[in-house]
Amino acid sequence: MTPSGQIDAGWRIAAARGRQGLTQQDLAQLAGVSLSLLKKIEQNSRPATADVRKAIARSLGMDEDELFAGIAGTPSKVHTAIPVLRRIIGSLDHPEDGPVRPLPQLVGATAALVDYRVASRYRRLSDELPDVLSELARAHSQAGADNERAAELLVQGLRAADGIAYKFGYLDLSAWIIERMRRTSEQLQNELVGAATAYVHTETFFATGDLAAAGYALDQAASRVSPTKSMAAAATYGSLHMRAAVVAARARKASSAIEHLAEAHQSAARVREGVYFGTAFGPSSVRVHEVAVAVELGDATGALRAAKDWAPPAELPAERRSHFYIDLASAQLWAGRRDRSLASLQSARQIAPQHVREHPRVKETTQTLLRLSRRPDAALVGFASWLSLI
Repeated sequence: MTPSGQIDAGWRIAAARGRQGLTQQDLAQLAGVSLSLLKKIEQNSRPATADVRKAIARSLGMDEDELFAGIAGTPSKVHTAIPVLRRIIGSLDHPEDGPVRPLPQLVGATAALVDYRVASRYRRLSDELPDVLSELARAHSQAGADNERAAELLVQGLRAADGIAYKFGYLDLSAWIIERMRRTSEQLQNELVGAATAYVHTETFFATGDLAAAGYALDQAASRVSPTKSMAAAATYGSLHMRAAVVAARARKASSAIEHLAEAHQSAARVREGVYFGTAFGPSSVRVHEVAVAVELGDATGALRAAKDWAPPAELPAERRSHFYIDLASAQLWAGRRDRSLASLQSARQIAPQHVREHPRVKETTQTLLRLSRRPDAALVGFASWLSLI
């Protein structure tokens, strides 16, 4: 049997090639492979070797993990990195000796970690995170006059580490990382870094089910931000209310959720869509959260109405875009639109496969689709197999 990841790869290569207006001959020449080999790879009748995968991904201007997700063993790679992360987090106050690049270079390295996290490229993140995080810890301990900037970078690096820990179920490590984020951010005279940390701290309350504490923490963090001060301030303030809307909806407080969404909308009107202190925010992000809030409230009609005739733009980070389709799939399932529900899950998978594979709601929706289908078709069986549900 052909591995499901391999099947996805052939489809994704053909789709990416088509989007770029390339023929099979064009891509074969760019990648330095024979036309017959490329045809077999796209048809999934022959697997691509490691060298060929690199060449094809490079020719398409794509990350190899993104193009061939499911083949390279992302979960095992991430799990292998966890003990290393534990050791690094435990020694932040006394980091191991080693080189430290100039701060401008560390800014670029940290930005790359943020990009990997918001794009759900967990394998690449787990590859690069340990070394960069260790270096950020050394920079923070040696920074002197640049201590505040080094602390900001360390907070961002820790958030990238939490992106792995929380996503893959290491909740004790996630809580530990978040506590270190809080301790580091408290050293700063930057209300926005502190607010961004409060945003992440919500994960601890999600894990324990303490939604009241989560809502209170977000409200307190928002009260300390002046949204008219700058675009970054408006984005940070809006992102706190955006998450508070989800918290309120999960607690079945519909009116509170609507109020928080209204605050988020007002802030979004003042900013450009982008990633601010590690969180995507802007008009499109709020639109995605409208669907999420409706789903949390169990309101399929509201979710479908919020999603009607709209799709998240390509410039939105992959994780955020895939969330839209994951939530939409739930609403479509509740509305009896099973085929569309599966199609939405497949869209989410195309956008951010590593994120989708680990998302509990994806598994829940897929299991329900299987239960409701007396004779599941090949597409549903293939998707469920990819999730390791069957």
